[in-house]
Amino acid sequence: MNLLSVFLMAPPAEGQNPIISLIPWVGIIIVFYFFMIRPQMKRNKELKKFRESLKQGDKVVTMSGIHGKIKDIDTDTVVLEIENGKLRVEKSALSPSGKMEPQKG
Repeated sequence: MNLLSVFLMAPPAEGQNPIISLIPWVGIIIVFYFFMIRPQMKRNKELKKFRESLKQGDKVVTMSGIHGKIKDIDTDTVVLEIENGKLRVEKSALSPSGKMEPQKG
């Protein structure tokens, strides 16, 4: 046994259940799940639902702020009509918070 391993050895705690030392770690994992992992999974589910609900004629905004109307939809890309031109963008570049409602009238 070398000197480092002797210093790193902790004396056994008398009468302490080893499960008690795991309780803080379990608590940390639960906090991470409910405050970080679960909201991210929910956000990803909403993004997937948004991208699947896109259809021709929808007015959308890209994440870079470009406003357009959907002319054609492929599996991964969307063709937007912008003023007099067309622009092909990835579906992932469309912002769900920027989805514009069709104007009435």
